[in-house]
Amino acid sequence: MPLDYSRDGRINTAWQRASMKTAFVLATFFCGVHGFLVPGIPSASVARTNSGRIVTKMAEAVGEEPFVPDMDRRKLMNTILLGSVGLNVAGLAVPYIAFFVPRTGGGAGGGLAAKDALGDDVTVQGWLSTHQAGDRSLVQGLKGDATYLIVKEDKTIENYGLNAVCTHLGCVVPWNKAESKFICPCHGSQYDKTGKVVRGPAPLSLALAHVKESDGKVLLTPWTETDFRTDTAPWWK
Repeated sequence: MPLDYSRDGRINTAWQRASMKTAFVLATFFCGVHGFLVPGIPSASVARTNSGRIVTKMAEAVGEEPFVPDMDRRKLMNTILLGSVGLNVAGLAVPYIAFFVPRTGGGAGGGLAAKDALGDDVTVQGWLSTHQAGDRSLVQGLKGDATYLIVKEDKTIENYGLNAVCTHLGCVVPWNKAESKFICPCHGSQYDKTGKVVRGPAPLSLALAHVKESDGKVLLTPWTETDFRTDTAPWWK
């Protein structure tokens, strides 16, 4: 604002008043923003919350201080919100987790019930009605591994099963009926009809599992004693 001189050379009083008013307004605004109290202004007050925020109010114009949640309240609300969201997510996750956990249904005599391709318990009667003597077909066995059930010549199920996982690199080994061997399609390892390794690169025989009947169902239990094919301790124990 340019200086305004009166006719006698003195600064115009009206200009002085306007300049002082402008400076006063600017000073009041600056102090309010930065949290300073302005001396001589009883109608203005500045409050600092627990969280460090500055709240400026006009005490005479507004009857009460505006509500500003302090840090403790906000922490509590955040905790409640996160807790409720966490419970919902956990509730949704349970069915998906359960889907990947193998079922471990057993029988009255103990052991794990063998499962067919549909995930149903294998029954002795049902299995023998569809599998002939000399048959070696897969069921889901211990730990979910593919396991061969063997049908003997007298049309009963053999008292041991064979884990179908090749001991070389873990391929599932199919039964070759024409050659009466298990022949791995990955690297050519071969096992005889009892699962004993007869050709590498597989270093070990197929793992064994006990097979028994309970309440008409086929049950599997771990084989922990001597391997009858090699007369050695079981390597899979």
